[in-house]
Amino acid sequence: MQFTTRPTLSGTFGMVSSTHWLASQSAMAVLEDGGNAYDAAVAGAFVLHVVEPHLNGPAGEVPILLAPAGGEVRVLCGQGVAPAGATIEHYRGLGLDLVPGTGPLAAAVPGAFDAWMLLLRDYGTKSLADVLKYAIGYAEDGHACVENVGATVETVRRLFETEWTTSADVYLPGGRSPRPGELFRNPALAATWHRLLAEAGGAGDREAQIEAAREVWRSGFVADALVRQAGRPTMDTSGERHTGTLTAADLASWSASYEAPATYDWNGWTLCKAGPWSQGPAFLQQLALLPPELPAHGSADYVHLLIEGCKLAMADREAWYGDADAVPLEDLLSAEYNAARRQLIDGKASYELRPGSPGGRAPRLCEHARVVAPAEPGFDPMGAGEPTVARVTRDGGTRGDTCHLDVVDRWGNMIAATPSGGWLQSNPVVPELGFPLGTRLQMTWLTPGLPNSLAPGRRPRTTLTPSIALRDGEPVLAFGTPGGDQQDQWQLHFFLAVATRAKARGGLDLQGAIDAPNWHNDSFPGSFYPRGMRPGSVTVESRMDEAVVEELRRRGHDVTVGGAWSEGRLCAVARDPGAGILSAAANPRGMQGYAVGR
Repeated sequence: MQFTTRPTLSGTFGMVSSTHWLASQSAMAVLEDGGNAYDAAVAGAFVLHVVEPHLNGPAGEVPILLAPAGGEVRVLCGQGVAPAGATIEHYRGLGLDLVPGTGPLAAAVPGAFDAWMLLLRDYGTKSLADVLKYAIGYAEDGHACVENVGATVETVRRLFETEWTTSADVYLPGGRSPRPGELFRNPALAATWHRLLAEAGGAGDREAQIEAAREVWRSGFVADALVRQAGRPTMDTSGERHTGTLTAADLASWSASYEAPATYDWNGWTLCKAGPWSQGPAFLQQLALLPPELPAHGSADYVHLLIEGCKLAMADREAWYGDADAVPLEDLLSAEYNAARRQLIDGKASYELRPGSPGGRAPRLCEHARVVAPAEPGFDPMGAGEPTVARVTRDGGTRGDTCHLDVVDRWGNMIAATPSGGWLQSNPVVPELGFPLGTRLQMTWLTPGLPNSLAPGRRPRTTLTPSIALRDGEPVLAFGTPGGDQQDQWQLHFFLAVATRAKARGGLDLQGAIDAPNWHNDSFPGSFYPRGMRPGSVTVESRMDEAVVEELRRRGHDVTVGGAWSEGRLCAVARDPGAGILSAAANPRGMQGYAVGR
């Protein structure tokens, strides 16, 4: 029997897994009150804005995968686009060669709020007041912060005290950062939701009120406050004060939208992801690169194979994925293309960035994509991009992280969502609203003609990538993780452990697959400012077999041994349609993710 930190939960009524126990239990409360998985997810998501403000916020973004009982899997895109004024020429004219990692220049049109409203309107059953009451309660009456909220505030204390003073008003009350075990309140956020409900409450029935709330966000008092904030000169990672490009017209003209998922069939499973405006298809490419027979789970051959396959998929992500140009996804996932790419994997670690040529097309890379990340004093081996815990970089900025939420209900409805952006360390708090703008435009390039070039009306290529898996055509598994560029690495390792559990050492279940020693590599351009990479790097948990680590080093991998529980923050829920059993598991790393259910 494989040791696990917790049991895999099982039941028949409903299951929730998220990166914070208050969000999980709030979502479960909605299920207990008769709501479905989509009502529950919306309630949990707004609680995540309150209790994990260093990881996400209402003005951030969220891709959502939903599998309605008896229906088709759909993607709900809550990734906002670049404003009309966000041109390469404008940023270059400011003397920039990268979009800053913080500040209003990095702000796309906020997407998360509208996506959750659309989900509630089209698939939920509860009123807006019913699902918002949990978040309002925690913002108004307080909640005991997890340690990393205060730790993140401390990393930007000086910036808050000298420049972003509206953030200090919320996150440094009385000059003190939030402390574990003490109630922390955000009355401005609670007041925002109270006012939103009041203005939308007279609109008519449930759907009319949700539509009214969307209009308040896009063209009412919320929009007015967001535009004012974007126009305030703000210190960012460039070391200068800049104003943003977000306008009232940008907010009024954008809406979250539905689309079909990108899919790949593997050994009787169908994996569903958001399209190539996300990094989701890189997960599918990693599956396509696998040989028919896998080495023993957890062996050096197995880890080496997955690392090298990831490098090839991520090189293709850099050369081909984005929203500014057509993406040859059919070719990128084809058997012929990946059979040829697979031949590049040998017994040695590659230190090259090797994008392919799908359909004979020549790959295009930004010159900056070849920059190697500098060695930073005290570098946290948990990785670049969105690490598990926000950290200070050499330029004084911080990198945020992400949340995740999965729900399955007794009717078989299933959802996976990865909310992020709008972090407390991304932009100053909008004083009238209690939350900041996001910074997702930092993922675009200021070089014309690339798939992920900055372009008005286009989505920045996001790292956010929830997953739904079907077995014999039936949705059976929803999962995901925070972690930026690491997300589709950790998720692949988890999925393979679940899908091949009959061959996996110890017979891993959901919790066992989450708990198993994990790893990632940074041998490709990072998605976050300052966009560096570390060729040949692999970061492993210290629980990985020492013989495997030594064999990886012998093969040329530059291995960093991190903490015992430092890689991955996976959540998962599952359903067995034949047995009628629901299950769930959550990540013990960070000691705040929990699954609940019955």
